[in-house]
Amino acid sequence: MPKDTSIRSVLIIGSGPIIIGQACEFDYSGSQAARSLREEGIKVILINSNPATIMTDPMMADKVYLLPLTTDSIEQILSENQIDAVLPTMGGQTALNLCMEADELGIWKKYNCRLIGVDIAAIETAEDREKFRQLMIKIGIDVAPSRVANSFLEGKEFAQAIGFPLVIRPSFTLGGTGGGFVHSKDDLDAALERGLTASPIHEVLVEKAVLGWKEYELELLRDQADNVVIICTVENLDPMGVHTGDSITVAPAMTLSDTSFQDMRNKAILMMRSLGNFAGGCNVQFAQNPETEELIAVEINPRVSRSSALASKATGYPIAKIAAKLAIGYTLDELKNQITQTTSAYFEPALDYVIVKIPRWNFDKFKGANDTLGLQMKSVGEVMGIGRSFTEAIQKACQSLENEAVGLGYYGKSLMKNEELTEYIKTPKWDRIFRIKDALMQGTTVKSIVQSTGIDRWFIFQIQQLCRIEKELAGYSIDTLPEALLREAKVNGFSDIQISRILQGNSSDEDVLNKRNSLGIKRVYKMVDTCSAEFEAKTPYFYSTFEG
Repeated sequence: MPKDTSIRSVLIIGSGPIIIGQACEFDYSGSQAARSLREEGIKVILINSNPATIMTDPMMADKVYLLPLTTDSIEQILSENQIDAVLPTMGGQTALNLCMEADELGIWKKYNCRLIGVDIAAIETAEDREKFRQLMIKIGIDVAPSRVANSFLEGKEFAQAIGFPLVIRPSFTLGGTGGGFVHSKDDLDAALERGLTASPIHEVLVEKAVLGWKEYELELLRDQADNVVIICTVENLDPMGVHTGDSITVAPAMTLSDTSFQDMRNKAILMMRSLGNFAGGCNVQFAQNPETEELIAVEINPRVSRSSALASKATGYPIAKIAAKLAIGYTLDELKNQITQTTSAYFEPALDYVIVKIPRWNFDKFKGANDTLGLQMKSVGEVMGIGRSFTEAIQKACQSLENEAVGLGYYGKSLMKNEELTEYIKTPKWDRIFRIKDALMQGTTVKSIVQSTGIDRWFIFQIQQLCRIEKELAGYSIDTLPEALLREAKVNGFSDIQISRILQGNSSDEDVLNKRNSLGIKRVYKMVDTCSAEFEAKTPYFYSTFEG
């Protein structure tokens, strides 16, 4: 069906101040949506209290309001403008909560303004932990044993019935705010108080913790004709227990069996279709038992998210742009693939490369902060590496962290002893991936690291391959370094400065650069084109690699 011509003006709600758990990804999405709607001749009015964003540039929307994100501000804007529809899915949890509040006060109805991109019932079902749990049971998708508590005493009673370890998940919050793990009775009271206080509706889910299970995220788009596409499947390298915003993530998923992948796809599509009659983007999270491949639903977010921004960049598929067009009535088959400009947007991207996202933390700026990672997100940003393999992508991501890492390793720094490392990596911290590599360099077995961390052995084997190359490099100087080994190192993401520090003697990164240039080992550039070169790409972007 073509676009809804009754929608002539749209209000986009931004996400407000940049905070941990809700940052620039929503500016990215909101800016895309504003441009997408204006392309269709629709007047765009935008509200955001944060002036330090691209979306609040006067060129981005027809009218920009720098006002507090409150219902009073919403009412002021609606009274000053003739607004046909509001798009709240580009402003994170802040926008959804504000949208709900305005609906409860009857503001949308009073000004004859309708919601697009999501509906109130979908927001309530996804964000209210009990409604989400009941919906999953109704459609036959497993969830962890859990109960919803609206008071401290209820929470204590449910906790004793379910047993430890537990996870406390507040309703209507973002980034795991107020949530946490409870390993014993001693920690329960404080965790319940924190969760109930963090929830705007004073509600928490008391849930059995599936610590050590594998975690996956799927990004979906759905149109009014109920067509659904899965844009990206992202695997968390860290197991359940670390918030997905604090976890190293990999796309496409690396360690799923085909049967598990198809099961996950089918369940994600069923979940999105059961959420209500709306068109737009959605993020679904699953946990999987690594022993039995049993799958449980963790949560669903009926909006674009941090992961949507990552998936857009990872696949080249502009999720927010397409989601905005779906919200005004288009169906997926009516829209063009923005990269090829000849094929339909009703397709699922195919990746012939690997993406690795590593979060960034600033614990040194927050003196006294607990640097152990858990349910509540602590990262202040992230970097993304693209390569032809996991080893290349993770090394490139490490090189982008701006923390003196020149690859997966800190060279010239003192290392912990083997026993210390084995103990240290049991606790998820910002530098665990580096310490895993140190442990492998010192001879710790893959099996031992898997048992200590819960990380899938495939990832550990990949890091072990980097250790093997590094040990081989350490046996040569710049003059004796074989061409085949230098080429292998570059293909696996080793930077020139990294190689120079590993080699014997006093070689520099410039020496390594000159050596590889003389041997014809040079960068080539590959496309991120969404379709593995099946169709010609008109607006691609590129990444460098040392593959032939």
